[in-house]
Amino acid sequence: MVKTELEKFCIEDCEDFSPAAIFECGQAFRWNADENGIYTGIAYGVPARVWAENGKGYILSAEGSFSSVWHDYFDLERDYSALRSEISREAVLAPACEFGKGIRILRQEPWEALCSFIISQCNNIPRIKGIVEKLCHLCGDEIDFMGERLYTFPDAKNVARLSEKELDSLRAGYRAAYISEAARGVADGSIDLQHIMSLPTLDAKRELLSLSGVGEKVASCVLLFGLGKLDAFPVDVWMKKAIKFFFGEGKFDYSRFGNLAGLAQQYMFHYMRNRK
Repeated sequence: MVKTELEKFCIEDCEDFSPAAIFECGQAFRWNADENGIYTGIAYGVPARVWAENGKGYILSAEGSFSSVWHDYFDLERDYSALRSEISREAVLAPACEFGKGIRILRQEPWEALCSFIISQCNNIPRIKGIVEKLCHLCGDEIDFMGERLYTFPDAKNVARLSEKELDSLRAGYRAAYISEAARGVADGSIDLQHIMSLPTLDAKRELLSLSGVGEKVASCVLLFGLGKLDAFPVDVWMKKAIKFFFGEGKFDYSRFGNLAGLAQQYMFHYMRNRK
């Protein structure tokens, strides 16, 4: 095995880079914290440890991976402080924006996002993470990272090859058939996620909604977390509570937030799940 040289990357101002806020707000399922709050995970086949300390953020990963993976993955080009200020103009959301300071919208690999959010439907986060991890163990590539055994998220071709018995071992229930069908579509090119990503958001959403097992919430999550559509606004049970909490009864139009709807959604969701 070729030894990979590691490099520690520093994010000087982590006011808008909180690993706990980023990884615990329901947008990703492959990052886990140790007792010291250091998160270990893997994205685009590259493992890393991520943490905050003394007002700075740190990413420990393969040499050169900051520019090739993590800069885009953590959306570090975008000024989230300015975005928070803009969303906070809606005064009722100011507490949620302050509470969610440090959240960033991850730019996840599109196939991983599609598969993971198909698994997420009518499911809770611990169980979603468990099913996703089983899938990675089943047909992902094994990587040794700092003495820890990690597994990459399997590509669609590997998932498409799984037998019915292997899919049953995931204990994903009715979602297994949707996982398999989506994998076959991505593998044979009939589902072209790069093309869908290039479409305007409403057109991209229509394409996703045509897939088996993809409803409004799953499509919106894939748009926001896998296809970079920041104007997508996923709504689940928590968001229905949040909308009522912040805006009361009656019709709610998320387009009021324009291209920042997805970030506003994350602030609302995070606040509602964690407020005392």
